[in-house]
Amino acid sequence: MRNTTEVKRSRRIERMYQGEATRDGAGVRLTRLLSQGLQGRLDPFLMLDFFGSNDATDYLAGFPDHPHRGFETITYMLEGRMRHRDNAGHEGLLATGGMQWMVAGSGVVHSEMPEQEAGRMAGFQLWLNLPARDKMTSPWYRDFAAADLPRASAPDGARVMVLAGATQGVAGAVQRPVTEPLILDLQLPAGASWAQPLASDHHAFAVLYAGRASIAGEALAMERLAVLGDDPSADGVIVSAREDARVFLVAGRPLREPIVQYGPFVMNTREEIAAAVQDLREGRFV
Repeated sequence: MRNTTEVKRSRRIERMYQGEATRDGAGVRLTRLLSQGLQGRLDPFLMLDFFGSNDATDYLAGFPDHPHRGFETITYMLEGRMRHRDNAGHEGLLATGGMQWMVAGSGVVHSEMPEQEAGRMAGFQLWLNLPARDKMTSPWYRDFAAADLPRASAPDGARVMVLAGATQGVAGAVQRPVTEPLILDLQLPAGASWAQPLASDHHAFAVLYAGRASIAGEALAMERLAVLGDDPSADGVIVSAREDARVFLVAGRPLREPIVQYGPFVMNTREEIAAAVQDLREGRFV
């Protein structure tokens, strides 16, 4: 039995983008799948990084203290251990299968440092924009262990980690009322499918990171960002596994507000960016 009854017409893949290999933090090797060139097309999402390596030299330097303002960060750890500390007094360990959700808001300085010296470290970090009215909200942070994340399943063996939003009547760990993000980790055995309803005005994308899978009959390319078309006649997306596969599926309601980014600051005007830089220099972050 395939889990496709809730979607009558699937969105199709508009285009697949190959990410840019880069280094961030103190030299962590990663692939930037969503960057500034796609921010308008995939509003409210600002950035998506995928990191995955068995070589400790690719990640040991970590992400020492650095600032953020004006958006939210979601880190989903597929494998490995990373310690979060920030200048608001928060500390937590992000471990295999867990998620960290941070609202940078008016400003926070934090670090994310590996707590392992060998083995594989892999995961995603997603940046989610805040509406103009909320950009100066108080910073907020929470860790979710793997056991705390809600799960959905289907008779064909499909399993889904529900990080945000909802699927098949299962509410995710986090709900955000303005951008309404849907963040799912689909774990599909060969031959299984997952049908996810999507609002027609929400932007959506998917990343295949294990196995083989397709959307509306078109194969997903490994570790590439598949932007889903905004077809008003489509009522969702159907992801099908050709062999055991894992797919990171994301959607959200666009803000349709100006986006001005300067490194770790994302605001609506250049003047707000200048104020962020000044506030950081003068110690007014948290």
